[in-house]
Amino acid sequence: MYENYFQKVKDAARSMATLGDKESEAILLSLSKALLVEETNILNANKQDLDRMDPNDPRYDRLKLTSERLENIASDLESVAKLPVPVGEVLEEKLLPNGLKLEKKRVPLGVIGIIYESRPNVTVDVFALCLRSGNACVLKGGSDAEYSNLELVKVIHNVLRDHGVNPDILQLLPADRKATEELLKADGFVDVLIPRGSQGLINHVRENASIPVIETGAGIVHTYFDEFADLNIGQKVIFNAKTRRVSVCNALDCLVLHKSRLNDLPVLVHSMAKENVEIFADELSYKKLEGLYPDALLKKATEEDFGTEFLSYKMSIKTVDKFDDALDHVYKFSSKHSEAIISQDEGRIQRYLNEVDAAVVYVNTSTAFTDGAQFGLGAEIGISTQKLHARGPMALKELTSYKWIVRGEGHIRD
Repeated sequence: MYENYFQKVKDAARSMATLGDKESEAILLSLSKALLVEETNILNANKQDLDRMDPNDPRYDRLKLTSERLENIASDLESVAKLPVPVGEVLEEKLLPNGLKLEKKRVPLGVIGIIYESRPNVTVDVFALCLRSGNACVLKGGSDAEYSNLELVKVIHNVLRDHGVNPDILQLLPADRKATEELLKADGFVDVLIPRGSQGLINHVRENASIPVIETGAGIVHTYFDEFADLNIGQKVIFNAKTRRVSVCNALDCLVLHKSRLNDLPVLVHSMAKENVEIFADELSYKKLEGLYPDALLKKATEEDFGTEFLSYKMSIKTVDKFDDALDHVYKFSSKHSEAIISQDEGRIQRYLNEVDAAVVYVNTSTAFTDGAQFGLGAEIGISTQKLHARGPMALKELTSYKWIVRGEGHIRD
């Protein structure tokens, strides 16, 4: 049913090889301006999507576009446009004893499929990174963001036509389940599939796809406050990690606290009451916060409150007797996305860095920085939590592979 979409993008992908660096840069700069020119139409389309969603739904904030967010998207486009193009980079070269000259050179992955949920900014980020890295793309957004995605793709296609580029290098599939299932089986058309969204979506893609998948996992994020931690650093870092933007995957879910610092806990979480952060505290932390944190926001934690990606104004607290217990807790519940330690003890910091298995590990810093733009990558396709091919924020270089080029002069093998 959707094979026509896949064939169009596959055929159009061939033209990417002739698209020069300056041309892709010009397209992205034009798109940056076009998004702001079309702001009214884009925000009106986004409002149609927002009107269909409960504002209390954790996905609402992810779905929402504003003038400021649109300006940030446009700014990210300009950043990507100025980044060096990775395609063509020679990774390795050698001259064999028989005279053959070998080069290992970066090439695009080809056609990249993205399945994502209520985040229309992904539509623009993916296109920008794919264009700059020489890839074509097939997008399958969620029905929640249908009107927003259609309007954004309309703007992108118009810019591509203005620059004489085949608009089929970007295909947006209809927002229905049938399109998702066919994309999962698009062998021979799509080279790699990248899901962005809930753990349920990621699991479904991994379990049902017949083409290679790069997982961008859910973020079950911990920050460990050590017995040798600086209280001022801890207070501002924990507050920022939890409240800056609760609906994103790098937001703090669980504060792990050394038992010796229980007396500092009311200070650590004091500011969160102003943001109505609901705390699910284990026995020791509950007793310490009782009467010092609003009763309506303080709950006793259950086992289900650990290992949960809240995506809302909620946070659990786990008290540990010793450092090794903190490592054990993170090991048990981490989704290997972003983890942090707050400490002034270099020995413990090094152990945490060495032993915690995550795509990004922080020291005395908010996990909110897990973001392609923040890492100087311009934007990101997603945060890969796996270890094959790419890990962490996936940007231009992570959207390439390589091929070997062998030059000879009539060489034959014995």
